Amino acid sequence: MDSQRLCGLVFVSALILLVSKPSSVTAGDIVHDDDSAPKKPGCENNFVLVKVQTWVDGVEASEFVGVGARFGTTIESKEKKAQQTRLILSNPRDCCNKQNNKLAGDVILVDRGHCKFTTKANFAQQANASAVLIVNNQKELYKMVCEPDETALDIRIPAVMLPQDAGATLEKMLMNNSLVSVQLYSPQRPVVDIAEVFLWLMAVGTILCASYWSAWSAREASIEQDKLLKDASDEIPSAKAPLGASVVDISTTSAVLFVIIASCFLVILYKLMSGWFVELLVVLFCIGGVEGLQTCLVALLSRWFKRTGESYIKVPILGAVSYLTLAVSPFCIAFAVLWAVFRNISFAWIGQDILGIALIITVLQIVRIPNLKVGTVLLSCAFLYDIFWVFVSKKLFHESVMIVVASGDKSGEDGIPMLLKIPRMFDPWGGFSIIGFGDILLPGLLVAFSLRYDWLANKTLRAGYFLWAMMAYGLGLLITYVALNLMDGHGQPALLYIVPFTLGTFLTLGKKRGDLQILWSRGEPERPCSHIKLEQSQELDEAK
Repeated sequence: MDSQRLCGLVFVSALILLVSKPSSVTAGDIVHDDDSAPKKPGCENNFVLVKVQTWVDGVEASEFVGVGARFGTTIESKEKKAQQTRLILSNPRDCCNKQNNKLAGDVILVDRGHCKFTTKANFAQQANASAVLIVNNQKELYKMVCEPDETALDIRIPAVMLPQDAGATLEKMLMNNSLVSVQLYSPQRPVVDIAEVFLWLMAVGTILCASYWSAWSAREASIEQDKLLKDASDEIPSAKAPLGASVVDISTTSAVLFVIIASCFLVILYKLMSGWFVELLVVLFCIGGVEGLQTCLVALLSRWFKRTGESYIKVPILGAVSYLTLAVSPFCIAFAVLWAVFRNISFAWIGQDILGIALIITVLQIVRIPNLKVGTVLLSCAFLYDIFWVFVSKKLFHESVMIVVASGDKSGEDGIPMLLKIPRMFDPWGGFSIIGFGDILLPGLLVAFSLRYDWLANKTLRAGYFLWAMMAYGLGLLITYVALNLMDGHGQPALLYIVPFTLGTFLTLGKKRGDLQILWSRGEPERPCSHIKLEQSQELDEAK
C-alpha cells in the first residue's frame, strides 16, 4: 500500500484517537463523596454502592446495584456475613405514614414518594423492619441525604436506593405471590487487581516492540544512506534515506496544534456523545485498526515471504500494492468487522486490544520526534492537556470531561473504543481497567527516539538512554495505578505521573552526560559519512 497514504491515514487517525487518556475503572466508584451534602452526627455515612442479591422461592435470581444513604447503619461488606432476609411491599407504598404491615425483621420495598428519606426510614424502623429499599422514580440513582434542619437522627437500619427498573422487577416478583428474599452487602475492591498488572505489561510491551521496530528501521535507513554516499559522488545531492517517505517527523508547531485540535475534538465528543456518535468512532477505530494490523502483519510475514512482499501490483486509487498486502488485507478487514459487530460480548475486549496495539505500534514506527526539543514541547503540552481535562474541566462543566468521554456516561454505551482494557478478574464489582492510547503513544514517541539515538550513536544498553527511559515510563505508569487505588478508583490523568518521570529522566541524563545540546537540537549523533558527503560536495562544486 502506498506509504504516503498510509502515513497520512494513520497519523490523522492517531490524532483523533488520542483524546481518551485517563486510566480508570468503568465499573463505577465504590465510595462517593459529595461536598454539597456535608456530614453531621447521625448522617455521616459515605455513599457506597450496594449489591442486592435476590432469591425467589429459594432459587437465586437477579442481582441489582443500589446506593447506600448518608444516614442509617453501614452496609455489611462481606457477602458471607450478610443475612438473607424476606422482602415485602410497604403499606402504604411510599412509607410516609405508619406501616399497616406486621414486620418481623423484614426488608421493605418503598416507593420514592414525596416525603423525606429520613421519614421513610423512621417509619420503617418503627415497624421493626431490618432495612428499607427505596425505589427511585428515575433510572438513575439518587444520593439520599439528610435535610439541613434535621438533627439528632437515630436511624439504626440501613437504607438503600434502587433505580426504577430494579424496583419494577422486584415488585413483579412480589406480585406473583412468591417468597422473595434479599441479601444486602457492599464488597470492597481489592487493593490491586491482576488486570492492572497485565495492563501495565501490555503498555510497556507495546512501547518496547514499537521502539525496536522504529530503531531497526532508522538503522537500516542510515546504513543504506551511508552506502549510497560512499558509492557514487554524483548521486550525493539526491541521496535520501529509503524509508524517509514513510516517516512523519513532528515539529514544535504541530505538537502545540495537536493539543489544541485534541481539546476541540474532546469538547465535540463531550457535547455530541450519543449512540450514533459512538458508532462513528467505532468505524474510525476500525479503519485505523485495519491499517495498523495490516502493517504489522506485512512487516512480520515479509521475513518469510520476501519475494511476495517485494512484488507489487498497481491497484486503482491505492496505487502500487504488494501481493503480500493484498493477501493480508481481507483477514484484517474481516477481523475488524467481526469485532465491531460483536463488540458487546464479554470477550470482545481481546479484539479491541489487538487492533489498538497494532495501531499504536504502527503509529510509533511511522510518526517520530526528530529531537528532544520537540519531544519536550509535545509531552509538556500533553501534560497540561491531561490535567486540565481531568481536573480543571470540573469547574467549567461540573464534571470531568475526559472521564465522561472515556467511560461513555452520556452515550449509554460502554465508552469510546480508543482504549486498551482488561476485565478486573478478582473485583466483585467487575468492570475494566483501562488506559487510553495517548498514555502509551505520547511517552512512546520519546522512548522510541531514545533507542534510535542509542543505536545510531552505538551506545550500549546501560550507557544509552533507552533503558532508563523505558524504566522511567514503567515506573510512572506504576505510580499512576498506585494513585488510582489510593483515590478509590477515581480516574487519574496518567500523564501527570508519566511525563515527569520519562521526560525528567531523559533531560537529567542528557545534561549529566553532556549530550543535551545534541539531543535537543540535532536528535542524532554526527556520523563520519556526513563529513564524506560534505567533502564530496565541495569537490563537485570545485569541478563545476
